[in-house]
Amino acid sequence: MSHTYEELKHKTVAELREIAKGIEHEAVQGATQMNKDHLLKGLCTALNIEMHAHHEVVGIDKSAIKAKIRELQKRRDEMLAAKDRKELGDVLRQIHNFKKRIRRATV
Repeated sequence: MSHTYEELKHKTVAELREIAKGIEHEAVQGATQMNKDHLLKGLCTALNIEMHAHHEVVGIDKSAIKAKIRELQKRRDEMLAAKDRKELGDVLRQIHNFKKRIRRATV
């Protein structure tokens, strides 16, 4: 039976120890003495499961937006170094809006 990280995360320590009993791997040796965090890490290592969720950006060109953000960050740094605060708020707002657009498109 294959497991996912989310599935394992919501199980109790006793259930995780039961799963670990059936696995012959050095990462889960001593599972009866492990707490939940260590058990999760060991089980994920033994079962080759990713410990974090991969998010995907859909509907926009993330690399182009990230390039624009980097350009704006350079402008922001130049403005801060020159102590030119007139347009700084606009640049910061643009950076914020681009980051917000990426977060909205993340699935």
